Amino acid sequence: MDNVGSPPEGISISFPPESDAHHMHDQVTQILRPLGGLDWCMGESLDLPQGRVWRLRLKEPHFEILLPSHDTLGLRQRLTQITNISGNDLLMLEVWVALLGAPVRIDFADLDELQAHVRIRCNIARAAEKTALAFKTDAAERPSAFWQDQPGTGFLLKPEASLTDALTAATQPERTGRLYEFSCYRATEYVILLGIAQEAECSRPGLYEQLERTARTRCIKSGSFHEVFLSEYGTADVPIPMNYYVPGDRVWFKNPDEPSSNASGYEGSWVIYLGDGCFSNFWKRDSPYTLQDKMLEIYHWRDGAYLDDQSMLQMNEKLVEDKVASTQKSPDRAQQVLNRMMRYRDLMGVYSEGGSIDSSREFPRDLSSIAASLAKETAHSSTSH
Repeated sequence: MDNVGSPPEGISISFPPESDAHHMHDQVTQILRPLGGLDWCMGESLDLPQGRVWRLRLKEPHFEILLPSHDTLGLRQRLTQITNISGNDLLMLEVWVALLGAPVRIDFADLDELQAHVRIRCNIARAAEKTALAFKTDAAERPSAFWQDQPGTGFLLKPEASLTDALTAATQPERTGRLYEFSCYRATEYVILLGIAQEAECSRPGLYEQLERTARTRCIKSGSFHEVFLSEYGTADVPIPMNYYVPGDRVWFKNPDEPSSNASGYEGSWVIYLGDGCFSNFWKRDSPYTLQDKMLEIYHWRDGAYLDDQSMLQMNEKLVEDKVASTQKSPDRAQQVLNRMMRYRDLMGVYSEGGSIDSSREFPRDLSSIAASLAKETAHSSTSH
């Protein structure tokens, strides 16, 4: 059972030494007042097993107005109706309000980490919006001016290359004039790492140097990437509400149709939540997905799957597009599909009555935690060799 009807848990910040509630309130006031969100949140001191923290969350009336039932998909539109904030500040305010309305409390080591986290989420959302790639699951290519392919290891950053420049060149075609081949999973890793690296370059130069050194010697990807760079919350028993997303979240949508899920790359879809009710579309960046768009596309993968001349399962993307367009013209049919898809997914390997929605969300860890994980990863790599 999810926690849609529960009040927000918000975020917490550990009290620094010699600090008190008045000091924490003043610090938060300086951050939120320019964004216009100061009057929407409440703060309180909590004594937790890990120590004393200052918890921030939306006040109940504002929660009901801005995040009804933890629905963030319409949050930006609701914000524009009650504030004059625009542009990058509006995205930052959207992140703040979504975090203050979090259904499960998110803990931060200090205020600097919280502010960096908000900026990183904005970086990721903006980078994902600019990302345009060529979809390919069995091959990959990166701009050779920045990356070198090391057999058995992966793509490593060249000695004199800037990490932020290299990640940007690989994902944003304006830099090179061409699209590079990615799977959606690897693409999300590059976009997330870019968002983290951009913040580190500005505020934590020591961590940025650490990120660059690591990228020159090792390719941290898949499970290791998750362990080093990401946090995850929500479980099958206590899932995150279906319509709760924070800009910068990495989200997995499962293909609940077993036959078509056997086509390489169509087991499901990894996306970044951009904010304003939209999810990244790395293959057609000018057409980001709404949640409903994504559900219809994944549902109709079952119609596009076919066996090629080598008896390999492939996907007819044009047929999928045609099926989606046809379904969209029939409100009753579209609702039937959404009723089937807008359910929490089954466990991995199970294809029963579950839909496409994941019970968890992934987001960047604190920068100090990332630095510690990188150091541990380096030590482990040195001893294993």
